[in-house]
Amino acid sequence: MKVIELESSVTASNDRDAKRLRGRLRREGILLVNVMSSPGAGKTTLLSRLVRDLSRRGLRLGVMEADIASEVDAERMEAAGAKAIQAHTGGMCHMDAGMTARALDALDARGLDIIFLENVGNLICPAEYDTGATLDLMILSVPEGDDKPLKYPLIFSRAGVLVISKTDALPYFSFDTDLCTARARRLNPDLRVFPLSARTGEGMDALEEYLLKALRRWRGEDSGSMAEGKEKKAAEESLRRGEVSPHA
Repeated sequence: MKVIELESSVTASNDRDAKRLRGRLRREGILLVNVMSSPGAGKTTLLSRLVRDLSRRGLRLGVMEADIASEVDAERMEAAGAKAIQAHTGGMCHMDAGMTARALDALDARGLDIIFLENVGNLICPAEYDTGATLDLMILSVPEGDDKPLKYPLIFSRAGVLVISKTDALPYFSFDTDLCTARARRLNPDLRVFPLSARTGEGMDALEEYLLKALRRWRGEDSGSMAEGKEKKAAEESLRRGEVSPHA
């Protein structure tokens, strides 16, 4: 398993780097999903389940694990069947577009369909940097509480998809899924919400179908293929924010 050491890019150039990276991903037909959450929310467990399930559907998957140290998560992804790489962030609490591009080069993403970037675990820094991903997905676990949209509004505003994880723990915690969803959508009306349990599999089908639709739309394979110019740009932004057409 490959391990690479990364350093943050200059912030002022990050938007240009992100735009360049999304252009590259479009040309190569790769859907890059930036996965954000606090430590312990279930990122690695969810990704292991997605890799297993989507691989069975014939998709070629990659995972880039971003951590300050350790290789344990990348090893789990390889064991689940993904092409994986461990990216050490040099003490940085986030990934940016330049770091993501270098990790993609090291992964050798040719021929892959979907790549998941497991960002560094926290709800603050990753929300502040555009990684160049096609889709931003955040995870909030039931044990963390339904008040997190009130405390960390930026990440809920930026994400296109919210996964409410560990729903099998709902009987043991005071977590109101409807209230949490309402609070998040006050910040981000277009947010797509998927309550699920990666452990039991409940709710996984809906998220997996959504990702398949997102991949088809990114590649222009749906019935409403992206137009040129302003329409194409608007379609790309809607995909980042999670607005995948139900007819895709």
